[in-house]
Amino acid sequence: MKNARKHEVGRFLSEALSFLGILSLLFASLFILADPASAAETQGGTAVVGPGVTAAIAPGDISLPAPGKTGTLSVEAAMAQRRSVRELADGAVSLNQVSQLLWAAQGITDEKGLRRTAPSAGAKYPIEVFIVAGNVDGLAAGIYRYRPQTHSLALVKKGDARAALCDEALSQEWVRSAPLDIIITAVYERTRVKYGERAERYVHIEVGAVAENVYLETESLGLATTFVGAFTDEGVKKVLGLGDEAPLGIMPIGVGK
Repeated sequence: MKNARKHEVGRFLSEALSFLGILSLLFASLFILADPASAAETQGGTAVVGPGVTAAIAPGDISLPAPGKTGTLSVEAAMAQRRSVRELADGAVSLNQVSQLLWAAQGITDEKGLRRTAPSAGAKYPIEVFIVAGNVDGLAAGIYRYRPQTHSLALVKKGDARAALCDEALSQEWVRSAPLDIIITAVYERTRVKYGERAERYVHIEVGAVAENVYLETESLGLATTFVGAFTDEGVKKVLGLGDEAPLGIMPIGVGK
């Protein structure tokens, strides 16, 4: 009798533990599905930069979907259709679209990880790209820095900062209403060490190349944007928490009305 009772108790405990294990897995899966940004966060790892070349992803960074290299719209058609659009419809942009836009701005394009989508004087690459995300499917609202070498995002600050950015952009409403704002910044010193007093000119030429890439990619994705140059430099630096970077342009992204 004792042995039978022990056997029954043991079986009951085993079944209870199995049930608890299933519940734990269920709750964990629900938690992941409820927080897309957390699901995308890495615990470290590598990203493919080019054929046979990888780079380490920092723990906590958000790995972006791989960008596509072909599209349905030719470069010529994108140039012909490109317009500055200041009225954007309600609605989110996708993480895939964010990935494609950031790759167009500063993505890596060679197998050694040394060349990018936009040209740079002396390959000094002074440009840094940030996003202010407010309505992006699969990404929590916040300010992020784009890391080209790993095609990933580093969280700078949590929370929707579009209204604060709009205030510093002389209250231009499309900065606030856009689901996503791309901010192009530069570290002049990277170029200045080689080109001295001409560095500022070269950096500004580079910003134009980056902005046009974003314009054309936006058109290819069926989205809309405009280049905003009217803002208070110190105010934008404060919103983004910038250090050495100088803000040079804001590009609100969304679906055009």
